[in-house]
Amino acid sequence: MSSLAITGRAGLESMADRTRKGIVTSGELVVLAVESIVAIVSDIFHRRFSWAEFMLQAWFMTRVSLLPTILVAIPFGVITSVQIGAVANQIGATAFIGAVNGIGVLRQGAPLVTSLMIAGAVGSAICSDLGARTVREEIDALKVMGISPVQRLVAPRVLAALVVAALLTIIVSMTAMITGFVLNVGGGSISAGAYLQSFVSFSQPSDFALAEFKALIFGFVATIVASHKGLGASGGPKGVADAVNQAVVLSVILLAGLNVAITQGYVMLVPQGIS
Repeated sequence: MSSLAITGRAGLESMADRTRKGIVTSGELVVLAVESIVAIVSDIFHRRFSWAEFMLQAWFMTRVSLLPTILVAIPFGVITSVQIGAVANQIGATAFIGAVNGIGVLRQGAPLVTSLMIAGAVGSAICSDLGARTVREEIDALKVMGISPVQRLVAPRVLAALVVAALLTIIVSMTAMITGFVLNVGGGSISAGAYLQSFVSFSQPSDFALAEFKALIFGFVATIVASHKGLGASGGPKGVADAVNQAVVLSVILLAGLNVAITQGYVMLVPQGIS
């Protein structure tokens, strides 16, 4: 009986400890996000923003994520088109294939594919870079010299991630939509005019605005999480690897939750109908 009581007490303490760590991590993420925004706005206003670091990081993010993003967008467009086309043929609604395919890509597919690439490819690279600097005590050296790591390292990466995420969303949208168009029109399921007409009739400019807004939010969250885990890494190379793993997992969980919340808010606030 006493052993069961000890085990139960240990389990409760472990759960309480995990809850406390989760609350602390959430608070630290919020603080880092606010500090990053303040640093970006302040440095740009006072003309001391590190544009060289921004360009370097933007080019690096584009280089590591552009090709994987396109390669993921093509099969995503194929799968979406095949599934939507099969269901549309069964219910006799082939005239709406273009609308369903295009709007689905804009509202859901493109931002999610972009966010996963940012979290997986870009986020892991940011976390490993900052984590390596942390375990080598370069971050402590910057603090000793009076240089803010957030201002010098995190802020340029956050702004670069926002720009790259917005551009990647456009590329993903175009790639997936062109893939769907080629498959459906080339396969004889629907004519090119009917496909485009259905998309134009049901789509709205706010759909594209939603995709870009999601991309900015997702890119910002993924970069903040990666930077936080990188700056908090400890224990040598193993600690850096653990930080990268935690950053990717936490980013995916947060992005999934944010996607549901933003989508539901958009559906409730923006009138849906034929334009």
